[in-house]
Amino acid sequence: MPYPVSANRSTMEHSSTSGRVAGIDFGTVRIGIAISDPDRVFSCPYETYNRKSPVRDGEYFKRLVGEERVTRFVLGLPLHLSGDLSEKAKEVLQFGHWLTEQTAIPVDYVDERYTSVEAERLLRSTGLTDKKRKERRDKIAAQILLSAYLESGCRGMSDYEGLE
Repeated sequence: MPYPVSANRSTMEHSSTSGRVAGIDFGTVRIGIAISDPDRVFSCPYETYNRKSPVRDGEYFKRLVGEERVTRFVLGLPLHLSGDLSEKAKEVLQFGHWLTEQTAIPVDYVDERYTSVEAERLLRSTGLTDKKRKERRDKIAAQILLSAYLESGCRGMSDYEGLE
């Protein structure tokens, strides 16, 4: 089910409420997750979730919200270098809409053009094997995008209505 989106990236929404934020590095197979502290100062890698089915995925995220007391999600939006929405970005927007429907938790979006590259660079510097880096890459990318969101004062793009 397509989710209508808008390219109006100038709309910024400040989230003044407290509570934990879950950063999401979306993938069709794996989803990297990072969690902030309740004061929204620090972010930590949480886990890499392997997607199963819409029902089981919904159960997982509802459980995550309850167990970790998540009050907001922030999803990385992979934009083109020009700033335009990529096909993957449209999938992220659809996932964000689905995530809000499943959990009743609002979603913000941040530009994540280089988070996976940065995560890989950081992991390479640790000397981990390819397999261990792959296991950690998505949750580290989620932490990088969540950290950027927190450092911006929890300002993310949230208005995407109108573009098809």
